[in-house]
Amino acid sequence: MLNLPVPDFQLPATSGKNFQLSEYLGKNVVIYFYPKDSTPGCTTQGMQFRDTYADFQKHNTEIFGVSRDSLKSHENFKAKFTFPFELLADTEELACSLFGVMKMKNMYGKQVRGVERSTFIIDKNGTLVKEWRGVKVEGHAAEVLNFIQTL
Repeated sequence: MLNLPVPDFQLPATSGKNFQLSEYLGKNVVIYFYPKDSTPGCTTQGMQFRDTYADFQKHNTEIFGVSRDSLKSHENFKAKFTFPFELLADTEELACSLFGVMKMKNMYGKQVRGVERSTFIIDKNGTLVKEWRGVKVEGHAAEVLNFIQTL
């Protein structure tokens, strides 16, 4: 999928908005998938993107977090940690399927199907230019920002 146009898709977003990828042509878009609202790793990841958000904005870049949680859960998560970007509710796994982030994972010795922490960068032309899969949270937002600065 790398260096190919990303198909247009739409998801409900926080702040009463609807996300449609095609509306962001002309901007770089960071879409990061995370397993669950308000869990330690996902909170840390969101806070790192929050704390670097102004730097992303300086590089004509929007950030969106995506998980399978409900819009209500997203609204609470966003408000609690003052995320300046929207969270997208992918309860039907539309974007999860499009980006291939659903994986079998071990949780407490059981196999469970869940979201693999992954980040994708779509350039201003709508082309997927970079992906990270199996992301480790520490330092990831800075790594993404470093890549954005090369575009």
